[in-house]
Amino acid sequence: MATQGRIRTIRAALAALVAWASWSAGPAGLNVAHAEVAAADPIDVAMRQCLARRDRSSTAGQIQCMGEAQQQWQAVMDGAYQRLSNDAPADAKRGWQDSQRRWVTWRKDEIHLLKAVYDTTRGTSYAMSSADMQLQPVRDRALALRAAADRYAPPPAAVPVAATSGAQGGTRGAAVAAPSAAAAAGGKPANAPRDPAVRRVRPCVQDAACEHALFDLNRYYQKLRRKMPAHSAATLVRAQRAWEAFRDSTAPLVGEDGRVDLIGARIATMKRLSETAGND
Repeated sequence: MATQGRIRTIRAALAALVAWASWSAGPAGLNVAHAEVAAADPIDVAMRQCLARRDRSSTAGQIQCMGEAQQQWQAVMDGAYQRLSNDAPADAKRGWQDSQRRWVTWRKDEIHLLKAVYDTTRGTSYAMSSADMQLQPVRDRALALRAAADRYAPPPAAVPVAATSGAQGGTRGAAVAAPSAAAAAGGKPANAPRDPAVRRVRPCVQDAACEHALFDLNRYYQKLRRKMPAHSAATLVRAQRAWEAFRDSTAPLVGEDGRVDLIGARIATMKRLSETAGND
């Protein structure tokens, strides 16, 4: 498990490097990077098409495309959170509510951090990079909440039996169709026990993959801290502490592997910001 988590962390950092390299190549490079990294979600497809439009080729147009995508992902997030509130068991509902509160708090502090970092740069490409840095966490959170909501969604109704079937055959067909539909929805029969909604996770010091990931995270965090102006140090500290609170509240919901994934995404962010701060 530790090895798998470590691989996911490395992949997250590599994905960030691909995205970062695209900014130096301009809008054309941006399209290629998103095509390679992003999943084939309709929102991603629409954003790539928007970025490729001739009338959106300017910096303002590219930022507008990303802003529209962010609004769409926000709507997905809101809908998924509402589904969780309606369908999840009580312990999972409380956990995701706390996680979402922590996420919202972190995002507010993170926006201040992004502004502080990009205020140290010059050039239109950094304006697009900043827009992407605001988009990606919303996309990631929307996907996470959607996956959680799908997990607790009620099973679909049984497939109706054809009217031409006899009464006895129809009864047997309905009896077979109901568990089959439930199994197709969640991979398990409807009466199968669910995985625990809230899991016990070990402290990071007892999880080698988590420890390795935190080591890498601290390395890039310290690099960014050294490059930030002195008056922005408190902004970085607040954002990082808010992210840690979000991570700790979310870990019991996603397990130890999911926690390493969260840290991996944060490593990618810290690496990108540490390589951005102070650039002209």
